Amino acid sequence: MQIQWYPGHMHKASKQIRETLPQVDVIIEVLDARIPFSSTNPMLSTLRGDKPCIKVLNKSDLADPGITAQWQHYLEREQGVKSLAISCQEPATLKQLPKLCRDLFPAKAKSLKGIHAMIVGIPNVGKSTLINNLANRTVAKTGNEPAITKAQQRINLGDGIILSDTPGVLWPNIENHNSGYRLAATGAIKETAMQNDDVAHYAAGYLLRTYPENLRTRYRIDQLPATEHELLELIGRKRGCLRGGGRVDMEKAGKLLLTELRAGQLGRISLETPGMMEREQEETRRIQAEKAAKRVARKARRAPGGD
Repeated sequence: MQIQWYPGHMHKASKQIRETLPQVDVIIEVLDARIPFSSTNPMLSTLRGDKPCIKVLNKSDLADPGITAQWQHYLEREQGVKSLAISCQEPATLKQLPKLCRDLFPAKAKSLKGIHAMIVGIPNVGKSTLINNLANRTVAKTGNEPAITKAQQRINLGDGIILSDTPGVLWPNIENHNSGYRLAATGAIKETAMQNDDVAHYAAGYLLRTYPENLRTRYRIDQLPATEHELLELIGRKRGCLRGGGRVDMEKAGKLLLTELRAGQLGRISLETPGMMEREQEETRRIQAEKAAKRVARKARRAPGGD
């Protein structure tokens, strides 16, 4: 899936991350707890090598707690990885992060050099809000619009921790098309990057299959419809998203669903599980293998003596 949004500052940020990594003791990767796999940048995983990494599942107050626990267990199977589930709406959870950094490097925390941490993450995972909370002051610009941070900066958090902030970095091509929909559904990418109608239908279908009770409660629906299109139409009628002649404005209905999903008004919802992602990755590998085989076959046919 080609996401039509890869600003120039993101290319620059990727270069800055590569240049700064040798001076970094630990990487703090901020993920969206609702989509830990889809909000992981594969480029960062490649760059990290064997450097210690803390995977921070932010916005955990919006995610299904049982599935978040599954993700923490899954992520920590990787060598050198620790995980934390936090929420900037629950400040007490944030204190775990600097403590974990000091526990990883007790000697450096007490030295003059201190612990050098780099915080990374895709746009709109709450990275800037987290930094401001950790620093107890406004040092990073925040907002609901993705890609607010434009340049790298260093922040002294005190207690022996120096933090390098980086702009949110997306990657230009998402191999798993479902991840693209999940990123859009949570607001990680701009609405102009994908068709809002498609994203709303994807979210509606997922919620029908996985969180039907949340839909019944939020929209006061006794009998849920069979399809995502019918669900959006029903929500539109209940919420007054109507055009002339009493027709449902599907665009407004879809936007309403996405807005309430992102705000947590449908309850604590996770959009992916470790098992789901393993199945999707296997399917992606199968599709890639088929495409590679077709390319080889086409090349062979074009070669001299080919059929």
